[in-house]
Amino acid sequence: MRARQRQARVVHSRVRSVVLLLAFACGALALEGRILYLQLVDHDFLSSQGDDRHIRTVQMAAHRGPIVDRNGELLAVSTPVDSIWANPAELLPALDRIDELAAALRADAAALARRITSNTEREFVYLARHLSPSAAAQVLGLNLPGVYTQREYRRYYPGGEVTGQVLGFTDIDDVGQEGLELAFDYWLTGATGSKRVVRDRFGRIVEDVDLLRAPRAGAQLRTSLDLRLQYLAYRELKRAVTENGAQSGSVVILDPRTGEVLAMVNQPTFNPNNRAQRVAAEVYRNRAVTDIFEPGSAFKPLTIAAALETGDFDADSVIDTTPGSVQVGAETFEDPRNMGRITLTTLLARSSNVGAVKLALKIEPQQMWGALARFGIGQLTGSSFPGESAGVLRDVAHWRPVGQATQAFGYGLSVTTLQLARAYAAIANNGLLPTVTLLADQDQPPQQRVVSQTTAATLLEMLEVVVSPEGSGFRAAVTNYRVAGKTGTARKAGVGGYSDVRHTSVFAGLAPASDPAIVVVVVIDEPGGEAYYGGDVAAPVFANIVSGSLRALAVSPDALESELMTVMARTEASQ
Repeated sequence: MRARQRQARVVHSRVRSVVLLLAFACGALALEGRILYLQLVDHDFLSSQGDDRHIRTVQMAAHRGPIVDRNGELLAVSTPVDSIWANPAELLPALDRIDELAAALRADAAALARRITSNTEREFVYLARHLSPSAAAQVLGLNLPGVYTQREYRRYYPGGEVTGQVLGFTDIDDVGQEGLELAFDYWLTGATGSKRVVRDRFGRIVEDVDLLRAPRAGAQLRTSLDLRLQYLAYRELKRAVTENGAQSGSVVILDPRTGEVLAMVNQPTFNPNNRAQRVAAEVYRNRAVTDIFEPGSAFKPLTIAAALETGDFDADSVIDTTPGSVQVGAETFEDPRNMGRITLTTLLARSSNVGAVKLALKIEPQQMWGALARFGIGQLTGSSFPGESAGVLRDVAHWRPVGQATQAFGYGLSVTTLQLARAYAAIANNGLLPTVTLLADQDQPPQQRVVSQTTAATLLEMLEVVVSPEGSGFRAAVTNYRVAGKTGTARKAGVGGYSDVRHTSVFAGLAPASDPAIVVVVVIDEPGGEAYYGGDVAAPVFANIVSGSLRALAVSPDALESELMTVMARTEASQ
């Protein structure tokens, strides 16, 4: 009995072993079959699924082209920064660590959690833009799933507020929004590239697989600005606006031969590196190009140019200003005193409104309008600066005698600072009107002749007298250089007519008079002190800017010889 039981147990044990062996064999065969199936049938699908989890196509940022001045000094450059982004679905399981992430990003934890949980259907959500590489590394150091970095570039302006309103700025995506950044965005913008990479489970790139498209950097923009002159003009204008309690001011420096803008500054200004200051157009607009004003007596040289071009007048032609006033229609125009019979040169030097009115009324309206239009009044300068104003010059068909009279001394029309500088550049450039440009060494279109060389030379001589000790602009004189220019003081229009307390102070001129290298226009808007005349407020700013600019440009003095001769003559007389 016992032998049978033992034999039965042995048989049962053997059967169980066989069954187990058969089970293992079947399992192995099934596993091998599954492996073969996956390798031969589902290989492509599984391979793609694996790649989707580890191989990514990423953008390769292209930096924006730099902006430099005419001498190669950096005005704007793009610096590398890192932006943090997340895949919400991947980050969701680690939401309990949101406080750590918020602290590293210096963000509000609740707001960050809402952004993640409300975008779970998306694969890409920015968490923070434009962090420094060290700050981005701190975030990645948390080893949170679904949190990644992306290399981007941020614009930096070394000159800050000195060049702010000329250069403008870009937005957070490095797209030009104002100024030269906007005008030449097509030139400065680069083309992004792309590549395939392998990422680890923390989103870090561990291997570059394939370059799909190489990034192309933006091109360099070489401007006509001279950073030395830009700083000089900025400093002098800021000082003048502050000392005179003025509302605002602008300065433009032009090369009259090429039309190149060597400097363009405004007050108040802004720092384009500070994104918080980019909110109001009142702060970042380029007043020298966008704001129009009545130039007052600074416009008289153009009236005289129109008269000289008729052939009926010259510098010594006499205008009788007696009794010191003149009535045109219902309007009466006066001088501070009766100057009597004066030449056109004296008219300009002493800034006689009566003389300018009487002279203008002797010119045919069509002739006068044509001369002003040729000087570019009422037209764009060709600078291509965004938002540039064309100023105001009414069509001659709408002129009336009183309107022609007021335009003779700069009322009833409007110009920008850049426009007025261009008009004076024509005088400095032997009567040829240059096209204004903010780029260096560009091919210029043919220059239009505004007035004859004889008229331009005559005007230069007359404008020199304005800056002489006997002229209204004597404060614009510069030691060792011959200077020519004109003062301008205009009452500002308001409700009910022209104000007696709000003025625009102007000085426009050129130097050296023997061979003009620069044209400078200074506009001070609403000086708040006791002084408000252009000769008192704007002329000294002009003198300081011209003095520093000519030395920076290494322009030889053209008045040394005459001064030395005067000193020698005085010495001999005293002996």
